Amino acid sequence: MPLLRQLDFAFEQFATRVAVAQGCVTGQALRLSSTEQATEAVALQFGRAVDLEGKAHQLLRSLGANRIATELRVEWNSRLKTTAGRADYRQKLISLNPLLVAHPEEIERTLRHELAHILAQFRAGRRRISPHGAEWQQACRDLRIAGEKRCHTLPFPAKRHAPRFIYRCPNCRRDFPRVRKIKRVVACFACCRAHNGGEFDARFRLRPVK
Repeated sequence: MPLLRQLDFAFEQFATRVAVAQGCVTGQALRLSSTEQATEAVALQFGRAVDLEGKAHQLLRSLGANRIATELRVEWNSRLKTTAGRADYRQKLISLNPLLVAHPEEIERTLRHELAHILAQFRAGRRRISPHGAEWQQACRDLRIAGEKRCHTLPFPAKRHAPRFIYRCPNCRRDFPRVRKIKRVVACFACCRAHNGGEFDARFRLRPVK
């Protein structure tokens, strides 16, 4: 059975517009420039980020999330070309772009931003939550980055991607522009929330616009 995932229309539309316009956090990813080349010192730091991983474990334990703290990994991932950070709850993994080393003031903030996604989902259990909804905002406050925005403008240009695919909700008829093809079964989160208590509803499954 394909993994059922819901999309929040408001967030998706906002993220797509900002990513095309200037580059920013989309979903759980912070847009960076792919044109900047990593220095030799940065390149040496690809792989597991031991110090940051320890910091993340400490923060989680201080908030009572001991179980996820023992499983979480933090790594530098050179494959991240246009994102500063990414959180994958299923893999218990936070990935950071090595280009951040050239902007040390952004490293811990990005770590806490992504860690908030992990903490929010851990607290929610199996309940589906909006990527930057109330649960994430509370996690940000607990991680001492209150007022954290889902979109950040960093001091370098963003790589721009024109949406190649358009998906539409059959109920509200809203469009979801996407750079990549959606490979999972997804539904309009706004309609699921309005008509099915926030649970996945196949009636609102997004369909490709031909």
